[in-house]
Amino acid sequence: MKAAAALLLPLLLLGSASAFAPQPIASATATATATASSLRALPEGAEEGGSLDRRAALARAAAAATATAASLSLPLVPGAAFAADKAPAGPAVVVAGATGQTGRRVLERLAALPGGAVGGVRSVEKATKSLSESSTVVRGAMVQKVGSIDQAAVTLRRMDVVADSVDDLAASLAGATSLVIAVGFVPGNPLKMNAAAHDVDNVGTCKLVDAAKMAGIKKIVLVSSILTNGRNWGQEKSPGFTITNAFGNVLDEKIVAENYLRKSGIDYTIVRPGGLKAKPPTGPLVISGEDTLNSGEISRDLVADVCVASLTDPKAKNKVLEIIEDDGKPPQVFNGLKM
Repeated sequence: MKAAAALLLPLLLLGSASAFAPQPIASATATATATASSLRALPEGAEEGGSLDRRAALARAAAAATATAASLSLPLVPGAAFAADKAPAGPAVVVAGATGQTGRRVLERLAALPGGAVGGVRSVEKATKSLSESSTVVRGAMVQKVGSIDQAAVTLRRMDVVADSVDDLAASLAGATSLVIAVGFVPGNPLKMNAAAHDVDNVGTCKLVDAAKMAGIKKIVLVSSILTNGRNWGQEKSPGFTITNAFGNVLDEKIVAENYLRKSGIDYTIVRPGGLKAKPPTGPLVISGEDTLNSGEISRDLVADVCVASLTDPKAKNKVLEIIEDDGKPPQVFNGLKM
């Protein structure tokens, strides 16, 4: 699939020396038009259990959407590829939704850095087992392969955004200065999807923001979805918005949490990925401005990379990053990894 619109930026430094970047480009502002053979603008909702129907439905959706990529007004910063041993040591980061497909990738990366990480999970016992095992999971038409995580640098804490109180969640955040929110409701009973999306993607996420303020968290990275704010930029009737929001009105719930985070006073980065893929990246990272992308896909691996980089990059401060892959280009070297 070709990217819907591309603004390819060498973005997001980790620390003060290493660049989180694809190949340098001549201009930090670019506008492009492309078509997509299918829309897979999935929200980050299939974290623990996965979505069977959404991806099948999205795969059947025919769309040819035009997206205008907007400059994030971020400087072009060429430099060396990120190396874990150059990352600054610091207090642990908490990953809420750490057993999900994206959350566990974020946790894996953080576990390899100085300072370790805390995995926020609904069941510590189940998470201890699942995170220690590599597995291949068949979800609908998809095969998702996940590796095991070395838990020597990981601490697991109970964190149930529906059942726990703000005080309970704040206690789980104690001692950390940063939080990655990668939670999302799991579609199941069609009669209960609206309530589930409201409880997790709206109320539960807002509770996490309140808990973060109580615990003294300084930085929050929230994994959301492209088209979350689709109603406000003429995308309400677009295939991507219509199909995705059919699952529990999840985009309408997510935008409430996004706005709540913006008003919290905490330094935030909202990461809005396109349709999520379990396979490794097949194209370079595309980063676009707020409310510009209405189609496109991206590997969960790249989403995790952007989340981790956003924790420390001052250019990501109080920004919304919409991200997809440009599958129309050949594989490149990204952060030292040949894709």
